[in-house]
Amino acid sequence: MPTISMFFGILILMYFYDDKKHNVPHIHAEFAEYQASIAIQDGSLLSGGLPAGKMKLVQAWIEIHKEDLLANWKLAVAGEPVFKIDPLK
Repeated sequence: MPTISMFFGILILMYFYDDKKHNVPHIHAEFAEYQASIAIQDGSLLSGGLPAGKMKLVQAWIEIHKEDLLANWKLAVAGEPVFKIDPLK
């Protein structure tokens, strides 16, 4: 599972062929012992969880990079390599 970005101790990952379980474009975020799947379109939580402050950071990052994330999603579900996306600064 490629890490596509990292900021404030949060890893952002995108699995290949990961369109079966949630069936919507999404990313995976990890922080310490927390893990979450978050929809790209609206930043909604699909599964898992993050501390509230970290969740807000991830949602802001998703909003800023939505077009790049959707492009990466298309690559990932086709089994193609994804590209890195700038971290939240």
